[in-house]
Amino acid sequence: MRVVWVLVAALCLSGCASAPPQPDLRQYFADNNAAAAAGPRAQEEFFRRTQHPDFADSTCELGDLTVHLDPAWSTLRPDPGFAAGGVVPRGEIWAVGVEVTTRANGSATGHQIGSQHLVVLDGRTFGFAPCPQ
Repeated sequence: MRVVWVLVAALCLSGCASAPPQPDLRQYFADNNAAAAAGPRAQEEFFRRTQHPDFADSTCELGDLTVHLDPAWSTLRPDPGFAAGGVVPRGEIWAVGVEVTTRANGSATGHQIGSQHLVVLDGRTFGFAPCPQ
């Protein structure tokens, strides 16, 4: 009978485990949008500085483009199964729905809704720089 109670307790604990606490990612998006407002070179520097260290050699030149990101916070969720190019980045992986607006020379060139993956590693927030096609 004791074995049954141990199993029930273990199942209850594993089923009742809570998700990790949501990180505060607002500064990442505020810094991204401030860099976009400052222009393509400022935003390229932002993307280089915040590129996940496992993918430091995977940045792209934006040319004349800037990328404004507007997150939908109610969609923020952990995404531990995410892999970029088949590689799972180190850290705590999060996904959030975003509205993306690209601009060139001050004019909107694109607008779409998608998911943005961010990773919290050693207390810092990292992303994955976009590469325009």
